[in-house]
Amino acid sequence: MNKIVLQVKELGKRFGEGCPRCSGGDPTALERNYCPACGTVYALSDVSLDLFESEVLGIVGESGSGKSTVLNCLYFDLEPSGGEAFIAQYKNGNESIFSGSGQTRRYIRNHVFGKVYQNPVLGLKMKFSSLANIAEKMIAAGNRNVGAMENRARELLTHVSIPHHRMKEAPANFSGGMQQRVQIAKALSNNPPILLLDEVTTGLDLSVQARVLDLVKQIQRELSISMLLVSHDLGVVRMLADRTIVMLNGRVVERGLTDQILEDPQHPYTQELVYSLL
Repeated sequence: MNKIVLQVKELGKRFGEGCPRCSGGDPTALERNYCPACGTVYALSDVSLDLFESEVLGIVGESGSGKSTVLNCLYFDLEPSGGEAFIAQYKNGNESIFSGSGQTRRYIRNHVFGKVYQNPVLGLKMKFSSLANIAEKMIAAGNRNVGAMENRARELLTHVSIPHHRMKEAPANFSGGMQQRVQIAKALSNNPPILLLDEVTTGLDLSVQARVLDLVKQIQRELSISMLLVSHDLGVVRMLADRTIVMLNGRVVERGLTDQILEDPQHPYTQELVYSLL
């Protein structure tokens, strides 16, 4: 068995202060993941998962299920309300990354995780060149050698099929598929062991989706990188993920091998997802 590179335990995220009705952890006090008494939204409730070395773990669920919130908490875009997360590259997996200092969090963002956002505007500086976007990530990780950064950026952009004559062009001028490919190159710039992918094909034409998914598969195969893949589309997860967890209303309702979930779904919501593919 490969070693665990990321372990999340009872991750929670709420928007609101909570009240006596909803703070006791009783899901029956909520309407879906919303407290009608105080208006608090429980975006995540006791979410736990393990990600193994060289594995692609899919997180699937409808909009509002909490799947993207998991990635946002791990990448420190959001502060979790509770729970712990451990990575092998930080204190040998013995201390939660959420207890780290600001400096520690920056190190983890720049060296351990790479993230590709659903909306490229969140992951790229749209008026900077593609080369400059990658250099920015490398500078944040402590690189100062301009020549080495440019060589690395050109290597990565070539790898994701950005033409050489467009590498100094701003992503604002690119198509959505090209922007996602630049994001992937930027996320890989510092050789992170874990890649976080948030709805990377949403809003793209089908032919462009296929090229982006093929690129993700190629990167995983060549670099043996671990990936946490979020999607509302079980077809995308079927293509890429070794194992899958299914989320609904901020909770994990089913988990298992992707083939097992597709062939024999147990939870009624997972059954709906699978039957929608037929």
